[in-house]
Amino acid sequence: MSSWLSRHTPKLIVCLREGYTRQQCFGDLSGGLTTAIISLPLAMALGIASIPEDVAEQMRLVHPWLTPPAMGLFTAVIGGFLISGLGGSRVQIGGPTAAFIPIIFGIAASYGYEGLMTATAMAGVILVLMGLFRFGQLVKYIPYPVTTGFTSGIAVTILVSQIKDFFGMSLHDEMGQPVALPAELIPKVQLLAGNISTINVYAAGVGVGSLVMLIALRRVMPRIPGAIVAVVVSSIIVSAMGWNDVGLTADGLQTAPLVETIGTRFGGIPDCLPPPRLPAFSFDLMRELIPAAMTIAVLSAIESLLSAVVADGMTGGRHRSDQELLAQGVANVASAMCFGLPATGAIARTAANIKSGGTTPLSGIVSATIILVFMLALAPLAKSIPLSALAAVLILVAWNICEIDHFRSLLRAPRPDVLTLLTTFGLTVFTDLVLGVGVGMIMASFLFMSRMAETSTIVGIRNRRGFDQEFDQEPATPDPKDPATLSDMDIPPEIEVYEINGPFFFGVADRLSDILRQFKAPPKVFILRMRYVPHIDATAMHALEEFFDKCRRQHTTLLLGGVHIQPLFELTRSGLLDKIGNDHVFENLDGALTYARVMVSGSPLAGQ
Repeated sequence: MSSWLSRHTPKLIVCLREGYTRQQCFGDLSGGLTTAIISLPLAMALGIASIPEDVAEQMRLVHPWLTPPAMGLFTAVIGGFLISGLGGSRVQIGGPTAAFIPIIFGIAASYGYEGLMTATAMAGVILVLMGLFRFGQLVKYIPYPVTTGFTSGIAVTILVSQIKDFFGMSLHDEMGQPVALPAELIPKVQLLAGNISTINVYAAGVGVGSLVMLIALRRVMPRIPGAIVAVVVSSIIVSAMGWNDVGLTADGLQTAPLVETIGTRFGGIPDCLPPPRLPAFSFDLMRELIPAAMTIAVLSAIESLLSAVVADGMTGGRHRSDQELLAQGVANVASAMCFGLPATGAIARTAANIKSGGTTPLSGIVSATIILVFMLALAPLAKSIPLSALAAVLILVAWNICEIDHFRSLLRAPRPDVLTLLTTFGLTVFTDLVLGVGVGMIMASFLFMSRMAETSTIVGIRNRRGFDQEFDQEPATPDPKDPATLSDMDIPPEIEVYEINGPFFFGVADRLSDILRQFKAPPKVFILRMRYVPHIDATAMHALEEFFDKCRRQHTTLLLGGVHIQPLFELTRSGLLDKIGNDHVFENLDGALTYARVMVSGSPLAGQ
């Protein structure tokens, strides 16, 4: 029980037990303020990029105050507060992240807002179960080519999705009817290319100017939050020039503004948090959303734990991965209940929190509180924020997460890893993240199994009956219970000795069945030495049973030597040990050879 409590005690409680100093308080206030300033424009931009325009219109018909930028802010407040308050990291900052944009966009486009909320809540439950069943340590086994492939693919998807707002384009089909941006990349590119003539020079100028400002501030004054500066400056310029004004035609119809803003497209953001409510659960809908919910859960787990690992490297601390997953799960369920988006740990904001002085989870709570105060007091000002400026913020985010240097370095990795990288990247870009990660993991798993099979060998001795099998190099540290070296032994010609080096699993099992075919005449005794077999699986046991049956048909006695605890336990539990015979299993090779020599000499022991 104490071990369970130690794994699942939130870091907030741990930090408060240790004592909270004035210096920590000032550091947390500084870190919280900095991350809140960074999160404000980013949360609104992520909300806008995640929800298709037609779905946003449907949402406003049901809830006039519910807009995509508001959903991003709700997530930053509720998700950020709970991730910091319940999480297993001291300095983790949570909220919406760019990695979720293509996933959320696809779910909302296919299942609407209610489907997105249902999938987010389901993902939260999955994350809670992952934390309770100690899946925190398993996420680290996702191969690097897979994570690089899907993050780079997500970056490309985000970049393409922001072209419309960045250039202020109006999208129409071949009949001239307004259409929404599709979720798939190829139709999206085709639609953008077909409407290139609708580029708005005013919006494009604001977007380009904002992007230049972001890049310049990042290089010249990296400590200044460039996103908030770019958004504020562009808002002032657009308002001062009157580019966001809506005019009237002679017929009394409204004309579109020169530069679209949050106010002209969405009407603004609410000045309060919404009352919580449960999504409209449906068994049929939940069944269809299982793959999407799993994708959200796995991506949330990967991103949050990677962020926690980065934070540990910067602070010298150590996070509690299982509690972090549990907190992510609670945060996602709460976000779904309060009209938010999927939430997870944000690497860039967590790093900014640390660099600004944040040392405890209170910095994340301060950040969420400041964002809430902004909503309560300054919501009307958000109407003036140009959408092209927010698109510029996301374009820079896409560049940051694409990891182009890491992608290039992986192209010089072994060919199977390169294939895994390119497959994951290609499928993420041209299909979806679920398929990209799934296929990438399958390829990486087969690659790992192939490499493991290469490290596990089955080797035999050079004998006097014409079969010539070279020795593999003997291990540098022999087993103390079975130290004998095969090459130094005098083995009678009627006895064959083979040794398995490494885990005996399905990648190696097929080699065992081919051994007896290589002999001109079956040996009287076959000794299988297993001193370096730490593990045996079901496929290997099946192969061993078939090998035993083949030996028995050829009147060859099978002996096992140097069997370790795990293989011995599995052989006993499966009943295979009784079939082979307890008296045919020995602690070391010397015992097996002594028994075999007696058998081939024709002594009474051979008849037993």
